[in-house]
Amino acid sequence: MIKLDILMTILELLMTTFIQLLLLVGVIIIVGFLLGWIQHKSRMYVTGLFGEKGFLLTAWIGTPIHELGHVLMCILFRHRIVSVQWFPTHTKNGYLGYVQHAYNPESLYQRIGKFFIGIAPMLIGVAALIGLMYGLVPHSYEVFITSVQANVQGEQLDRIFFESLFVSIVALIKSLFTWSNFLSPAFWLFLFLSTCISTHIALSTEDMRGAFSGLVTMFVALFCVNAGAELFQVDVANITSRLGTYNAYLVSFSSVALMFASMTLTLSFLGYQIKRKYSNKDLFI
Repeated sequence: MIKLDILMTILELLMTTFIQLLLLVGVIIIVGFLLGWIQHKSRMYVTGLFGEKGFLLTAWIGTPIHELGHVLMCILFRHRIVSVQWFPTHTKNGYLGYVQHAYNPESLYQRIGKFFIGIAPMLIGVAALIGLMYGLVPHSYEVFITSVQANVQGEQLDRIFFESLFVSIVALIKSLFTWSNFLSPAFWLFLFLSTCISTHIALSTEDMRGAFSGLVTMFVALFCVNAGAELFQVDVANITSRLGTYNAYLVSFSSVALMFASMTLTLSFLGYQIKRKYSNKDLFI
């Protein structure tokens, strides 16, 4: 009977740990995969429309932001930076850019850091987009932040939350695409930079491999913390509930990156289809 109780406690701890980890990083992983799919499709259509150089044009701005995320997290988690390729100057190796780093495998902190180093391009990319919005189109920034604070109040990612988020995104789009903005050079600069950044912050295969390794370490460490809390009768339910609010804001800000990446995909797809249509007509003239 005692063994059964111990087994049930372990299973409950495993489930609690899984839910906590899902709340902590689940949104980041989902958004990362979505951005990766959008980036893959966008690259295909932009390359078909303008050639490989067309995609590399955006990479000259997006790639340094991507690699900066890795570098900052390497510094934060005390990984030794071996080498960095900031710009897509050597693409024959299959990489637009990269950060090679080394760490002490005996350090729990550095091993957990592998996850954050892997997902860093998304975090720094979203922060860059919000920062650009604040600096170049401040009115749109105020509209978006006010709308998020007013509409995104729930601690659960339910239907009401996503309806509120949709309202926030619509408000942002309406505030961005106005006649006054169309006449502003700052708006066009923001649009160009945001497109470049949002199409290059998706996680590469190497990023995801490193992040997964760190994720496993995080799960084990979190399980040990929960086991300790269970042993000493410490209530962690309040911490878990607060992760819901954290996720609400994370989804809200990540949606900006998804919005601009989707705009790039839509425009490049339409341009590619138009080019292909008229190219086919030329064959019959």
